[in-house]
Amino acid sequence: MLGSRFDSNGCLLMSDEDKPKATKKNTAKSSTKKATSSSTITNSTKAENVKEKTTEKPKNKTKSKKKKTNSTKKKSSKKQQAAKKTLKVSNQIPKERRAKIKKSLSKAKQVKRTDWDRAAGAKQHRLANKRFKPGTIRRISMPLLDVTLGETWNTPITVLHGARPGPVVTVTGAVHGDELVGPLACSMLCQESMTGPGRPLDPNAMAGTLRIVPILNPPGYRSHSRYFPDGRDLNRQFPGSHTGNTTSRVADKIWENLIINTDYLIDLHCAAKGRTNMPQVRANLAHSDSNKIARAFGLEVILDSQGPRGTMRRNATEEGIGALTYEGGGASITDHESVKVAVYGVINVLKTFKMIPGYPSRPRFRLLASGSTWIRAEEGGLVDMFVQSGSYVEKNDVIGRIVDPQKPGLSADILSPEKGLIICCATNPFVTAGTPVGHLLPITRGIKLVKSQLDDHNRLIVSGSMEEPPWREEFEVDEISIVGEWVGDDVDSEWQRGWNQYGVDPDAVTAEEEGSEEEQ
Repeated sequence: MLGSRFDSNGCLLMSDEDKPKATKKNTAKSSTKKATSSSTITNSTKAENVKEKTTEKPKNKTKSKKKKTNSTKKKSSKKQQAAKKTLKVSNQIPKERRAKIKKSLSKAKQVKRTDWDRAAGAKQHRLANKRFKPGTIRRISMPLLDVTLGETWNTPITVLHGARPGPVVTVTGAVHGDELVGPLACSMLCQESMTGPGRPLDPNAMAGTLRIVPILNPPGYRSHSRYFPDGRDLNRQFPGSHTGNTTSRVADKIWENLIINTDYLIDLHCAAKGRTNMPQVRANLAHSDSNKIARAFGLEVILDSQGPRGTMRRNATEEGIGALTYEGGGASITDHESVKVAVYGVINVLKTFKMIPGYPSRPRFRLLASGSTWIRAEEGGLVDMFVQSGSYVEKNDVIGRIVDPQKPGLSADILSPEKGLIICCATNPFVTAGTPVGHLLPITRGIKLVKSQLDDHNRLIVSGSMEEPPWREEFEVDEISIVGEWVGDDVDSEWQRGWNQYGVDPDAVTAEEEGSEEEQ
């Protein structure tokens, strides 16, 4: 055993060659075991990783689902926002009328006005053979009759011609001589507090032209009469004739000098004797410019009507002029609330058309009415009304009581036929069976909105009658339509037939109702 070695104790040390072969097998087995164990470990870790990946996949799916749901929610929210931007018009207006309104608004196109080109600068304004420089205010007097002898009936006109070009807006009052809301509102607009430097109607900061005519019926205004001296209604004679009767000649003069050359017309009125109106706007909503100015006025109640034949508003609309009639208060009285709302509405229109600085105000809701309900007395005698114009009533509410002094102890209650808003209320106490005592707008939708704007006396708080309304976008205004038709194709047709009981000449009423049928 060459090359063998001994340890310190004398024991023989075996060489590598002399070692048994089984040890190699054992080491090989152990190495294979280690390898297999390591491989199993790696395989198990791989399996665990695979499991983790497989378990992670549904998480990603849920995340993707969440993303999809979030994206769908965003899309739906965008759709909802787009839906909110559209006006909320209910489906109570008759379909034929709605179709006419949609058709007229779809056909309406913005016409390029060279005279509104601000790059070219403002030009002089002409009226009644007089010229007005840009950025100035001037008051003139225009005769309503071109005669050498006798009365010419001069009427004052205030012209505010802006420093920048823009539309022409004409505001008129006292077409009926005993209606004082128009003259008062026009006088307020002409005050130094409104037209001075830095004020709302400062001509140097204005675009376009504002023409204010407080009195269109000077003889009726002086005599406290609704009519002209010949017994005719000026607001049934338009467009007039220069060879016709006296009132028709005055209508022709007004039409040719004031109305035909304006872009927008605001005619301020109040109720005739024996009744009072809540502040409201009347316009032909199927005419695009009239629809625009009616909404721009900023009130809650808009009555959709063409107007009687011969009226200034109806003829102006037929000529393509955007026109509205404002109604508020009663004849021969001064109604502070109605005057304040009228001034508010005119300023609102000017802001909407960007003629003066500032943002226009919008109401919380609009009542678009194409019909109404009349409340009539079923007995005769003296009526004591428990409500006022602008009052909200429920069905079967007692709104008045009729008594007869010749039959003491007897009385008859007047009940509301429906729930709604009284837009006009009788103030004359003398009634007979069938006499209208109230004009009611029946409301079936948006009742909560209406009730949210009532005062302690259950009357509607009209925009502009108190503090300035909060800022609202157009899509935030809810619009509530009221179905129906006007009796006699006019809002006030039933009231007109009762004028003779207030001491008005029946012949004058007949002449007014005939309107344009009468020979001019």
